[in-house]
Amino acid sequence: MSEQRITSGIAGMDVILQGGLIPGRSYLLAGATGTGKTILSLQWLLEGINKGESCQYITLAEPGGEIERNISSFGWSLEKIDLVDLTSRGGRSQTEEYHVFSPSEVELSQKWEAIYAAIESKKPDRLVIDSITFLRYLSTDEYQFRKHLLEFVNYLDASGCTTFLLYEPEEMKNDVSLALAVDGIFRLRRELSSARVIEMRSFEIVKLRGSNYNSGLHQMRITSGGIVIFSHLIEKITPIKTSGEKDSSGIAELNELLKGGLESGTATIITGPSGVGKSTLGLNFLSHDAISGKTSVLYSFEESKEFIVHRAVNTGLDVQPALDKGVIKIVHVNPMELYPDEFFHLLRNDVNDGAKIVMVDSLRGYNLAMEQFGTIIANTQNMVNFFKSRGVSVLFINEIEHITGDLMLTELGISYIADNAILLRFAEIDGKIIRVISCMNKRLGEFEPELREFQISSRGITVGTQLEGFIGTLTGVPERIK
Repeated sequence: MSEQRITSGIAGMDVILQGGLIPGRSYLLAGATGTGKTILSLQWLLEGINKGESCQYITLAEPGGEIERNISSFGWSLEKIDLVDLTSRGGRSQTEEYHVFSPSEVELSQKWEAIYAAIESKKPDRLVIDSITFLRYLSTDEYQFRKHLLEFVNYLDASGCTTFLLYEPEEMKNDVSLALAVDGIFRLRRELSSARVIEMRSFEIVKLRGSNYNSGLHQMRITSGGIVIFSHLIEKITPIKTSGEKDSSGIAELNELLKGGLESGTATIITGPSGVGKSTLGLNFLSHDAISGKTSVLYSFEESKEFIVHRAVNTGLDVQPALDKGVIKIVHVNPMELYPDEFFHLLRNDVNDGAKIVMVDSLRGYNLAMEQFGTIIANTQNMVNFFKSRGVSVLFINEIEHITGDLMLTELGISYIADNAILLRFAEIDGKIIRVISCMNKRLGEFEPELREFQISSRGITVGTQLEGFIGTLTGVPERIK
């Protein structure tokens, strides 16, 4: 939209707001205790200070000194923010006795007067009231409180300042009048994952007048630098952007099987049981593309960077020079530490930095990160849509549990997403275990529908000629043709 916006200063929030906040409006920031309302609102005010705006924070519940101590770990200075302490400890105590009006009514009236006086004195561009919930606790008359509140919102709109009103979500359930009066509602949540017993924080826009926004729950973290929100963006399906180039493994026999390699900008699943050589094969594609100057990133959910480099050396592949040049990047990801959209954020940044091929090792590790955040099918589809829109090749390493037996590409139900499928399999022939490789699918090009022996040694990967004279090789227990 063309309307003027003001930036929030909170990473990811302006993306969700599709440009920022509309100035001069009132927004309800709802969240239970500990969800980050104070941190978010102070971070927003500090952005205003950086923009040369007048900013004011009126606290009714937590004394100003405690707020400053609590946020000291972020390294923020509140010196330029007009911090108005209207708590009982921040102002003069009231010792008079009230005979006509109840003490709560008198105190509430004094609070409202103090709030108006502070705003009139500062005339802020950005204002935070912490919190409206406290004013409700002081009120004994629901009607009068609701009337005061609606008058206050109208006053704020007329004053032209942009306001965050902090509020408890339980109170919002009991009375919708404030929710109807404000121009926007932002909801912060802090929950525990039932499956993984870890903290999950999220940000949601419930209401936003006069603007589009990205709906849904957006995963959020409180970091040493403040709040970061990882926007959950739904990628549009676009035609595959192919350059006519192919990603090669550098293995002549495999290139022969794939008719030159895998088309750039496509999604490939390399699947097979543990120990069959999936990761080693994928790393060969990255290493060979590095020779031609293509930048690649390997996200490993299971093995450390050092382990991957050491294993590569033992299989005849020295990736250290490419790592030193920055042509290959290896990132060890702990699926217990990252939200799915946080991982997607890393992918976006690497693609924006020029990565042309991405390897995710493995889908099982990625699936662990998906728990409590939607299905792996939906998240992987979204990821593939993004890669295809940017012309980036992606290799998904997929482990199947059964070493032999019935054939399946994945046990996760995502094989339809891939453009290419390479199957690695163990087979027993004459009392000897061998590895077998085959291309099962290649949507944009031809391939040889053959089974070939696949060997890994200290000299590297070797792909043999077509296996002949056997049937049932993919079951793992082939029989000779008589």
